[in-house]
Amino acid sequence: MPELPEVEIVRRGLERHVVGRQIASVQVLHPRVTRRHAGGPADFAAALTGRVITGARRRGKYLWLPVGEDALLAHLGMSGQMLVGEPDRPLSAHVRARFAFADRGPDLRFTDQRTFGHLLLDTGGAALPAPIAHIAPDPLEPAFDLAAVTARLRSRRSEIKRALLDQALVSGIGNIYADEALWRSRLHWARRADTLRRADVARIFDSVREVFGEALRAGGTSFDPLYVNVNGESGYFERSLSVYGRAGRPCPRCGTAVRRDPFMNRSAFSCPVCQRRPRRLLAP
Repeated sequence: MPELPEVEIVRRGLERHVVGRQIASVQVLHPRVTRRHAGGPADFAAALTGRVITGARRRGKYLWLPVGEDALLAHLGMSGQMLVGEPDRPLSAHVRARFAFADRGPDLRFTDQRTFGHLLLDTGGAALPAPIAHIAPDPLEPAFDLAAVTARLRSRRSEIKRALLDQALVSGIGNIYADEALWRSRLHWARRADTLRRADVARIFDSVREVFGEALRAGGTSFDPLYVNVNGESGYFERSLSVYGRAGRPCPRCGTAVRRDPFMNRSAFSCPVCQRRPRRLLAP
């Protein structure tokens, strides 16, 4: 699933290509894409037709386009793409919704091969859509409160990584960037969060911001070829990953083989030397 840097890359592309443009028509080509819009596909299309997109915003892994006081909210799911291009280009079988504009310029297509993503219009949600109001600010937002997050994190008895993936605590951090930030912080993913010092937490979030910044400059991480920006281009941060997906390969810092452990039906990657494993692990 795309994480914060990948969604931010898409947001920046939308800001560049669709903000300030009036929607002339909306085609919902698969009803599943609007399954969370209470009025259904026809209401979704009618409510957006004639509206002007006034911004492109993001919180964690969600993005939205304000249209007046309302918000066109999007979640990319596992394979969602927001693609801008010439309106006469061939229509892919995986396009779920198409937005044409009054200026007859490039259109916007929501493409989703695995159909886990979705779109909805949230009335009055331009500042922050109600469906995602429970999601915590991410580390790149001005609203992110390190002191408050530190206190909540240090109260958790779970592994550090499990806490970092909790979008109600801090949003935008997924499997890839959690492993990368913890490696940079020299902290093992299985260490209990309530054993962390305040300085440890500060180091983790410094590392999170650092790795996010590098990923943004590289256009995101494209492990899955379905992740692309609005122009259909892949990101290149995968080439700079230190531990994630590198089991058995040398740690860039000390040369020890990177270890892979099962974690929440996924994987956790770490260096056995740079990130000392806790002596006592939490019970599974």
